[in-house]
Amino acid sequence: MGIRKKNNKNPPMLSHEFVIQNHADIVSCVAMVFLLGLMFEITSKVAVLFITVQYNVTIPANEETAVNYFHYGLKDVATVFFYMLVAIIMHAIIQEYVLDKINRKMHFSKTKHSKFNESGQLSAFYLFSCLWGANILVSENLLSNPVSLWDGYPHTLMPFQMKFYYICQLGYWLHAIPELYFQKTKKEDIPRQLVYISLYLIHITGAYVLNLNRLGLVLLVLHYFVELLFHLSQLTYFSNEDRQTGFTVWAVLFVLGRLLTLSLSVLTVGFGLAGAEKQGLNLADGSFNVLVVRVTVLAAICTTQAFMMWKFINFQLRRWREHAQTQTLKKKSSSSKSKSKKGLTGLEQYGGE
Repeated sequence: MGIRKKNNKNPPMLSHEFVIQNHADIVSCVAMVFLLGLMFEITSKVAVLFITVQYNVTIPANEETAVNYFHYGLKDVATVFFYMLVAIIMHAIIQEYVLDKINRKMHFSKTKHSKFNESGQLSAFYLFSCLWGANILVSENLLSNPVSLWDGYPHTLMPFQMKFYYICQLGYWLHAIPELYFQKTKKEDIPRQLVYISLYLIHITGAYVLNLNRLGLVLLVLHYFVELLFHLSQLTYFSNEDRQTGFTVWAVLFVLGRLLTLSLSVLTVGFGLAGAEKQGLNLADGSFNVLVVRVTVLAAICTTQAFMMWKFINFQLRRWREHAQTQTLKKKSSSSKSKSKKGLTGLEQYGGE
């Protein structure tokens, strides 16, 4: 798969500019090596570790049928790495064949250009993740039966779709780190992006490793839906700055999302797991149901939600300030126009006399 941006300049081989311009082609070649490895018996065992989901467990449902479940392990690191490469390729495809074409038509400024690219990429990812995650929630009856979020803990066995979902999530957020280099992100924007990338990786990995995968899936879908609305509103705002209704809807849902996240977390971890029959730390069984772990999980979630609310409040204050300044400038310009019109009318009357 060739993904190459057209550029008249030919940078030196293996220079920074060469790697940035051709990173999608380079990564595609690396991914193809793993795929080709499946064709040969000598390398197929290694290639399978990277491409397919590992740790399969077959459980008989009845005398005729059996159900496949999966648990996690160290081999998942190889699978996450491969799907990180896939995420880099998909990022380049969306950038070149969708976002760059829109950018050329809209003629955005440099600031809007980078924000539009970020919102465009995240909108595509959030939409895909929301639909996929919601499908898993419905198929596993997690929405109709909230008790299943903690009932039967530890949830060491996952259906294929759920495990693959977590693998892809980790792969995507890991790919966001090298993308900071590939997309030539400004130095002042790097700390902000590293913070939210780290938060995603910590929370997703925590839910995956601590066998809180059901709660993690519900919270991810909820969070992604709210974030999807924000980035869609931002894309709409870039096309027409008068369209700001989406931000108002997002602001309401953002606050509700934080409250619902805290409620589900406290209900599941603080009450559900605390009253579960199986208590104690047992690494062999995958149980982490001890007070220290529960407190740490709740503290991490509460701290993150408080941090997000603080950022949200600052964002709203900045928007209100900018709106007030815009209104003031409009009033000044309208008043100056009316004064100039009055002056012209007076001159016309004087000239008539």
